[in-house]
Amino acid sequence: MGVDSGGQSPVYKGPMMPRRQFMGRAAVMTMAGAQGAAGAADKAQPARTKTEYYELRTVQLRIGTQPKAAHDYLSEAYLPALGRLGIKPVGVFELTFGPQIPTIYILIPHESLASVGVVADRLAGDTTYQNSAAAQAFLHGPATQPPFVRMESTLLASFVEGLPRIELPKKDARIFELRTYENPSEGAHLKKLEMFSPKMGELDIFRRVGLTPVFFGRTLIGPRQPSFTYLLTFPDLAARQKAWAAFVADPAWLKLKATPGYSDADIMSNISDLILRPTAYSQI
Repeated sequence: MGVDSGGQSPVYKGPMMPRRQFMGRAAVMTMAGAQGAAGAADKAQPARTKTEYYELRTVQLRIGTQPKAAHDYLSEAYLPALGRLGIKPVGVFELTFGPQIPTIYILIPHESLASVGVVADRLAGDTTYQNSAAAQAFLHGPATQPPFVRMESTLLASFVEGLPRIELPKKDARIFELRTYENPSEGAHLKKLEMFSPKMGELDIFRRVGLTPVFFGRTLIGPRQPSFTYLLTFPDLAARQKAWAAFVADPAWLKLKATPGYSDADIMSNISDLILRPTAYSQI
C-alpha cells in the first residue's frame, strides 16, 4: 500500500489482477456471502438438518459416439475428480422415458453455495483430471466432432425438514423418477412446499405407500420458476405403478389435497415426469 499526494487514502501499488480472475473470485465471494445468514443458522443446528445444495445437470447427446465419450469422461475423470474434492455421492442417470434421448442427468450435492462456486477453479487446477485421456477428449472435442449437443444446469436447495440431505437407496436393481412441479406464483409455490412439512405430512404419505424419496430441492437458479424437483426410486416400473395407485387412494392424501387453498387447481401449473436408470458407475 502507498499514500496519495494528499495523504488521504491508501493507493494500491501492486500488480493488477486479471479481470476474469477478479470476476470469478468476486462471484464466489458473492455466493459465499449470500449463504452467511443461513450458515450462521446451520451452525446452531445438528449437522443432519443442514441445508444441502444440488446442481442438477443435463447433458443432451446425439446417437453415435457421444454417449460413450460422455460416460468415459464422467466415470474415469469427472466423478473421481469430484471425489478428491469431497463431493459425493454423485448420481449419474440415463433417460429411459422422456424427451431427447439420449440424455444424461447428473445430480451433484454441495455442502454450501461456496462449494458450487469454486468447483470449476479447483478442477482447472487438478492436473490428474485435466491430463486424463477421457477428460481431454470431452473437454477439448473439436467443433467438427463435439462431445455433446448441449449442457444445462439448475441449482436447487433442500427444503423438506424430514429429508434435508440425499438418502441413498438400496443397491439392488432400481429405476428412478425425476419430477418437477411448477407453480403459478411464489405464494402458491410456498404452499406446495409446505405440504411436505411434518405438519401437513405429504412426505410421510410418500414413505408409507412406497414412494421412496432420494432428494427434494427447490429451484434457486434455473428455468420455469417457481418450481421444485424431487427424485423417487423403485425396484421396477410395476412397483412404481403400485405405489402411485396407493398414494392417490390414500385417505390422508385425499384429505390433504382437499384442504382449502392447497388443491392442485389452486397451487399447481405443470408437472414434468421422467424415468431414469442409474449408470453402472453412479454413486446413487
